[in-house]
Amino acid sequence: MIRIARLALAASVFAVGTAAATEPVALQCGRLFDARAGRMLDAHTVVVRDGRIERVESGRVDVPGARAVDLSGHSCSPGWTDLHVHLGSQSSPQSYSEGFRLDPVDYAFRSVGYARKTLMAGFTSVRDLGGEVSPHLRDAINQGLVVGPRIWAAGKSIATTGGHADPSNGVNDALSHLMGPPGPTEGVINSPEDARQAVRQRYKEGSDVIKITATGGVLSYARSGDAPQFTEDEIKAVVSTARDYGYKVAAHAHGEEGMRRAVAAGVDTIEHGTYMSDEVMALMKRNGTWYVPTIHAGRFVADKAKIDGYFPEVVRPKAERIGALIQDTAARAYRNGVKIAFGTDMGVGPHGDNAREFVYMVEAGIPAAVALQSATVRAAEVLGVDDQGVIEAGKRADIVAMPGNPVEDINAVLAVDFVMKDGAIHAAPGA
Repeated sequence: MIRIARLALAASVFAVGTAAATEPVALQCGRLFDARAGRMLDAHTVVVRDGRIERVESGRVDVPGARAVDLSGHSCSPGWTDLHVHLGSQSSPQSYSEGFRLDPVDYAFRSVGYARKTLMAGFTSVRDLGGEVSPHLRDAINQGLVVGPRIWAAGKSIATTGGHADPSNGVNDALSHLMGPPGPTEGVINSPEDARQAVRQRYKEGSDVIKITATGGVLSYARSGDAPQFTEDEIKAVVSTARDYGYKVAAHAHGEEGMRRAVAAGVDTIEHGTYMSDEVMALMKRNGTWYVPTIHAGRFVADKAKIDGYFPEVVRPKAERIGALIQDTAARAYRNGVKIAFGTDMGVGPHGDNAREFVYMVEAGIPAAVALQSATVRAAEVLGVDDQGVIEAGKRADIVAMPGNPVEDINAVLAVDFVMKDGAIHAAPGA
């Protein structure tokens, strides 16, 4: 079925914006966001050639032989990165039953549209933290077969038996007996030895990053949303094996103890972090651990929990209780000096709405410029790359633009109408 999913992705071809223009392009920006300094500059011209930024000049400059793009009424920013998405799915009241009715090919076709919406919202890169479709979607995008953001794909998340991301949760006894107990190949572990095998399996399948579910989760078909679900030794085995392959490790975590174990074991990012205590924050600061809040997902599930029938009854109280707390946790983490990077958990909420996370971050007391940095230069640090996240000579030509000034009014991020990825223009004002 995975082979069919690959064919589905290959069949979903978009003709526009799949290659960088061979002629140079001069973007005449009314304002330009300096991601390193965290400030908005006045008018600049960005010259792009062969997918890279050739030079950046102050003011509106005419470049002989270059195609001029008038963005004089716009603010230009490095393309944004969402560090937590799930492009293979999107929440709905049917999500739980669809897992029994749909094939990988169905999710593959859906992911094509989700990827395009994400790119058009201004997100030129994403980290997909869990989903078997995502490595194949990544490859299809890299081959120019479909339009979407650059993807760092985790593939199957690693869980413990009965934990968040155990694929057999909610399955009845007869079907569970037929399937057999999932193991490291399916991303379910119960020992350090299993943990090493599961990481190596993700390497075999072509993952770019490792994702573990260090605590219970909101949307899994299980009672606990915050209990620790790995021993510290198991997480250490994940991390040490991941390092052998050059992987970073992201840890889904809501509960305090599961977070503490994950941070102590050396994970790179904590996702969600709902019940993060001052002690955990201090440990994260000592270890240099990043926090990816995903406020959008928290608000989305808390809102949907109010609707009868949207979630199964085992999920509904978790969504109502945990989801509403994440924005406040992000506010406390920022005040405490924890390193924050941008992520939405989109796929829980609707793809293409990613930029609303900026608005929620600012509502939490995070300055607009800091929020923008979290999705540009800081996100590049999390990914471990130095060729994106800033508008500078030699970097990838990933550039987005919007009317207005998002440093002064963060709501401007919701109106992106220019998107360039690797020098290819995917959206432009009036197009």
